[in-house]
Amino acid sequence: MATHAESAARFLRALANPHRLQVLCVLEDREMSVSELNASIPLSQSALSQHLKVLREDGLVTTRRESQTVYYRVMPGPAMDVIRVLHEHFCSVPEATSANVTRLLS
Repeated sequence: MATHAESAARFLRALANPHRLQVLCVLEDREMSVSELNASIPLSQSALSQHLKVLREDGLVTTRRESQTVYYRVMPGPAMDVIRVLHEHFCSVPEATSANVTRLLS
């Protein structure tokens, strides 16, 4: 049980950073190269690389190398499940809610 708790704590620590969450959200639907990620996320390349290293070491992303290019994607399983839930609750705005907000602001 202690091993599972340690694994869960490591997993949650990796998620507890806004930049790493942003990386995972960008990778939710597709695989991306480091340069594509760097174009989407306003971080220096070295900072992005450090965040990707943490995500990779903690098993939240996986990589694929094609020549000189490294591609990242969210690891299927708990990481993908959590990102989908977070996206649903924090990134998606249902149309009905959006319409209500628009009406209230008018």
